[in-house]
Amino acid sequence: MAKAPPKHPGSPSSPVTPVGRKIKESTRIVLAVAAGGRCEFRGCNQFLFEHPLTLKAGNYSENAHIVAFSQEGPRGESSARPRDINALSNLMLLCKTDHTHIDKNPSDFPVDALKSYKAEHENRIRHVTGLAPNMRTTFVQLKAKIGGDAVGIPIHNVTEAVAPRYPSDTTGYVINLTDLEHDDDAFVASAEKTIATKVRRLYEGGSDVQETRHISLFALAPIHLLVYLGTRLSNKMTVDFFQLHRDGENPWAWKKTAGPAVKYTSRVLQRGTNNLQAALVLSLSGAIDLSQLPAQVTRQHTVYEITLARRTPSTDFLRRRKDLQAFRRAYRDTLAKIRKNHPRVREIELFPAVPAPAAIVCGYDLLPKIDPLLRVYDNDRNRGGFTLRTTINPNDKQYD
Repeated sequence: MAKAPPKHPGSPSSPVTPVGRKIKESTRIVLAVAAGGRCEFRGCNQFLFEHPLTLKAGNYSENAHIVAFSQEGPRGESSARPRDINALSNLMLLCKTDHTHIDKNPSDFPVDALKSYKAEHENRIRHVTGLAPNMRTTFVQLKAKIGGDAVGIPIHNVTEAVAPRYPSDTTGYVINLTDLEHDDDAFVASAEKTIATKVRRLYEGGSDVQETRHISLFALAPIHLLVYLGTRLSNKMTVDFFQLHRDGENPWAWKKTAGPAVKYTSRVLQRGTNNLQAALVLSLSGAIDLSQLPAQVTRQHTVYEITLARRTPSTDFLRRRKDLQAFRRAYRDTLAKIRKNHPRVREIELFPAVPAPAAIVCGYDLLPKIDPLLRVYDNDRNRGGFTLRTTINPNDKQYD
């Protein structure tokens, strides 16, 4: 049997509406606006309305068909051939190089791939152009070696994590402790001095944060340094804290849904014989038993604990921003309880097994002239367990 001739636009059984090669001017304008004037080929993003070398204004874009105008052209025989071949949905704004590239290699760039390029690009342009100036945030990163390694944060992870805000620049403000090699008392003093100096400069007149009035904080460091960092941050500007998760496409983004809300419970583990002695155990990332506490904690100490209600402490419990807020309330309530029960206590021994943002707020939420000193311990197997690493005075907090 002879092969039937191909159906051409306009034939009685053809699903394609006859159309000329000329694309409507209104369609060209809408496409250019939707693309932000930039090449929609994934990874290119070249601005197409000025010459890349001379910077002379002009239209250097090309309107590329996803399914070719001709059935014999690139992807022209696709089953997804639209009724209107010049429809906006079938057009991409491309630079000449990428237009040539996709048409000379149609098997490498099928219809579905190009449609995903177009949608991804135009959604990003719509998102970015919809951001108001007051949604800018100063991206701050604290980096220190943990287990011999320091973790860097890709800017695309930051951008996704802080949305609907957006970072004021791509580099952020880095507090870098990775050059400090030795984890001894000299290391702690040097690290705290670096943190204090860098945070003070962060708030200086003319700095980025003076414009944004908002900080997005990403921090990984030993717990005692995170608590200290919290005391250096000003309560006069909003700070959003972020947590590194072990799963998800963006490990720094707070989860929108993650099961039931986390609840916390506070209790007394030991009633001491001396009302001037108090300790606080934070059993969140792991359980801390009384037997693990060092010799500095005696029978004279009343030992309080904050732990997870109706669940076992674990390293991945903190998934949502509101779960961190709930911890902050439990922490402040427990400090208030200690102040009430021990009105003359001058210092609290703090034993934290907590995620990074929870450690930071332990310092950030202290009240000057109200809360006692915090003597912060770190559980270090190389040092035989919990060891005193720093003493924090709430009166030294940054409030300016």
